[in-house]
Amino acid sequence: MTVTRKHTALPKAQILVEALPWLTRHHGKTVVIKFGGNAMVDEDLKAAFAQDVVFLRHAGLKPVVVHGGGPQISRALETHGIVSEFKAGLRVTTEDAMDVVRMVLAGQVQRELVGLLNRHGPLAVGLTGEDAHTLTAVKHQPEIDGELVDIGRVGEITEIDTGAVEALLADGRIPVVSSIARSQDDHHVYNVNADTAAAALAAALGAETLMVLTDVEGLYEDWPNSDEVISRLTASQLEKLLPELSSGMVPKMEGCLHAVRGGVNTARVIDGRVQHSILLEIFTDEGIGTMVVPDEQGES
Repeated sequence: MTVTRKHTALPKAQILVEALPWLTRHHGKTVVIKFGGNAMVDEDLKAAFAQDVVFLRHAGLKPVVVHGGGPQISRALETHGIVSEFKAGLRVTTEDAMDVVRMVLAGQVQRELVGLLNRHGPLAVGLTGEDAHTLTAVKHQPEIDGELVDIGRVGEITEIDTGAVEALLADGRIPVVSSIARSQDDHHVYNVNADTAAAALAAALGAETLMVLTDVEGLYEDWPNSDEVISRLTASQLEKLLPELSSGMVPKMEGCLHAVRGGVNTARVIDGRVQHSILLEIFTDEGIGTMVVPDEQGES
């Protein structure tokens, strides 16, 4: 006999049951999350992000976090009297600036994130792309007006060794990776775009999903004329759109394209300004961002 008396906790049980198909589908799968935007600087969003990542881990997924630290680096450079300059959407990184970048990413941003995650247990371990040859890079020279431009110690990833990250995942840990790479051809290190690093690592790990946190709702259909978000598109559809995108979205969407072309099942750009956006995206029907899928999952 079913008891019909209303119980105040029943809605909570219904929410958990609704998540069951997604929990089953994602169990044991690796999810790479690029941490950035407002979620990195707002205290409440930072705390919610940490809760989401730990929830994924306890729900049987294997989260890997990759981060940059644009706002924090700009503040630190200013403190050290170094002017922030950008070319082709990338930070010009002199030798002096690189020392600051390394200090901020590995010594400040990563430490804070590891601390937030470890409030929930002995889970997070921080590393940079330098550790165990996780990320290897060569000098990146963007082309501006048909000419290659020197922007200092900015790297282009040439090789990834997933050994250290996989060992941590096998031990039940949450790797937190700073987007710094070792040099392939000298003894220096490189500053690497964190969107690019997250995408490359997702592909190398054979991740189920890449999630990129941003400060927008997703990829807009016809910005600025419309704020309608494209909820799903294929790799080929995205490739056609790339030349029209704003400079800030290009590395994110190029990263998504690289990930799905490299074997990742889905890549998603989600609004990091929404608390618990990661859980909303992974465990609900609606999702809240833009999802990119390989061409065979839809028409190109």
